[in-house]
Amino acid sequence: MAIGKKKSNNSPQTISEPEIWSFIISQTSKSCFLCIALFAVFIRLAVALHPYSGANTPPIFGDYEAQRHWMEITINLPPKDWYRNSTVNDLKYWGLDYPPLTAYQSYFHGILLRFFDPASVALSSSRGYESYIGKLLMRWTVLMSDLMIFFPAVLYFVTVYYSGNPDDKKSSKAWHILMILLNPCLILIDHGHFQYNCISLGLTAAAVAAILSNRDLVGSMLFCLALNHKQVAGSIGILIHSATVYLCLSLSGMMSTYYAPAFFTYLLGKCLRRQRPIVEVLKLGLLVLGTFALVWCPYLNSVDAFLEVLSRLAPFERGIYEDYVANFWCTTSVAVKWKRLFTTQSLKLLSLVATVSTCLPSMIQLVWSPTKRGFLHGLLNCSFSFYLFSFQVHEKSILLPLLPASFLAVEEPFVFQWFIHSALLSMFPLLRRDNLVLPYAALYGLFVLLYHAPGVRKDARVSSSIPFILKLFASACSLVIHIVYITVTPPEKYPFLFEAVIMSLCFSQFVLILIYINIKQWAPSKISSEADTKKKRL
Repeated sequence: MAIGKKKSNNSPQTISEPEIWSFIISQTSKSCFLCIALFAVFIRLAVALHPYSGANTPPIFGDYEAQRHWMEITINLPPKDWYRNSTVNDLKYWGLDYPPLTAYQSYFHGILLRFFDPASVALSSSRGYESYIGKLLMRWTVLMSDLMIFFPAVLYFVTVYYSGNPDDKKSSKAWHILMILLNPCLILIDHGHFQYNCISLGLTAAAVAAILSNRDLVGSMLFCLALNHKQVAGSIGILIHSATVYLCLSLSGMMSTYYAPAFFTYLLGKCLRRQRPIVEVLKLGLLVLGTFALVWCPYLNSVDAFLEVLSRLAPFERGIYEDYVANFWCTTSVAVKWKRLFTTQSLKLLSLVATVSTCLPSMIQLVWSPTKRGFLHGLLNCSFSFYLFSFQVHEKSILLPLLPASFLAVEEPFVFQWFIHSALLSMFPLLRRDNLVLPYAALYGLFVLLYHAPGVRKDARVSSSIPFILKLFASACSLVIHIVYITVTPPEKYPFLFEAVIMSLCFSQFVLILIYINIKQWAPSKISSEADTKKKRL
């Protein structure tokens, strides 16, 4: 049975499916997924035809050039020199500052580029390389990563989520797959702006699916790989996972650290309820340490080598915030000049306290009542807390809480829709700089059409509630802001006025969503706990 859902009194044969889904739902589950996946691939290819971050903007270019440069570095230098400043590896020019798994990914993609277009990864001479074949190959590396990691992980999650649910509508399952695979924010960032979030998010999705199916060891290993792939500056503080404690004494630059508190507390809560909790903790702990040791193997030969890599993952010198991101520090900086009033060291501590404090209620609930539904809510709450309060957050970090929100799309469709609208708006200034307004508008419209497709259960009660009114008001404001941002020039005295307005509006929406999901996580804990004790499958 799907998480937190009650059985329907109707048999599967009596459920009437709308005609719009007739072709898809008439197929088997795998065929249904394949149909949707093909459509999702087509959308990604269409977005990839548009510009990317830093296109034709020398001398530093953008994220596209950063990813290409890492391929250039990793296939031409030995691993010990990947993170080290030298005459052939100037760390000031897009120096590698992601965990080792990203470096290995860059190496394998670099081999592909060197085979078809050697000039695109030639050491030093390839800086700013933007040939047609080079751009085509780079786009294909992202699509390959999506198809090899994110798509199978989504299939795994959906299979687990709906296992043992003959009473669920097939149209709901198809709609759920669409919501995850056609997340407009992820497509625009990876296939438009240009990044590889599909890898780390895919590994996380697979880890969540494994843990929901009670394969805790497999899930822990997959999550460790996710931790070691993508960096998002600002994953502050204590990195605790899989019922073992390993402290990260500096800021962890690992993207999926946003999920670590939820993974740790849920698995710890499960271990404490087993017959031999210490043994269970040790098993998970050894697996985690072993996975980390394997990934970091080239840098464990000396303390200096290890610290050299670790220092690259903690960009303290950038300060607590940079661009106009819809989190606490950026939003409140309009009134409170954090960088002027406090030292970087003080801001680290403030950020750590704020992040841990907002994660704490969710973590306590998962230890107190480790349910599968609570785990999904906890993933959303913890990742949202990191986005709103951690150190050095980027606009693209909103993809982190969006993943668990998409997992809960059927259970919380109203929140999911509200979240997507606010997340898209928060990224609009970034995507406009990349000349991605057309695919942004197209994907926005596509999401609205798919979300409102008939035949999927929606919670009609919210239509007369305060949250619905708030969302309606926010949507109206969003429409006006989009038009003004494109057509009106801001005052010369306040060149970033519109960015500040977008940031403030989105931050207010995110805070409301975080409060609501925290309440939802605590509310069903008793019911879900009783269901889990009966050992019902998902």
